[in-house]
Amino acid sequence: MEKFFFVLTLLASLGSGLIAGVFFIFSVTIMRALGRLPASEGIAAMNMINIVIINPMFLGVFLGTGILCLVLSIISLLRWQQPGAAWLLAGGLIYLTGSILVTMVFNVPMNNALAAVTPENTDNIWNNYLSTWTFWNHIRTASSIAASACLMVALSNLR
Repeated sequence: MEKFFFVLTLLASLGSGLIAGVFFIFSVTIMRALGRLPASEGIAAMNMINIVIINPMFLGVFLGTGILCLVLSIISLLRWQQPGAAWLLAGGLIYLTGSILVTMVFNVPMNNALAAVTPENTDNIWNNYLSTWTFWNHIRTASSIAASACLMVALSNLR
């Protein structure tokens, strides 16, 4: 059972780190590059990214890590007296709130609204989207990094 628990924690740590990398690359390059395009082209490119990113590989890691973090958070409460339980709970909750919840509450609705944009007044909509979406993406990036770090600390306590 301990080996299985270790593997679950390792996979959650790797998954949150991988998702942190995806979010990081959006914050430091992709959104900046799209921001240099004319609004209509930037919107079209972002809409295409939002379609293409919904694939089994990305969703498997993004949501799979969320499921692992939920399971590990529950397990941490059941093993509260064990070393690393608090780190495990922190990592799981940080990923679930800062990555999954922020995505669902802020980024996805903004993506859906962007998909419905008509050609009128795209400059204002696009500039607002870029700054607000990127702000929330920074939160997702930092949360995923923090979750991965907490889960790594939990792993070190499992040994």
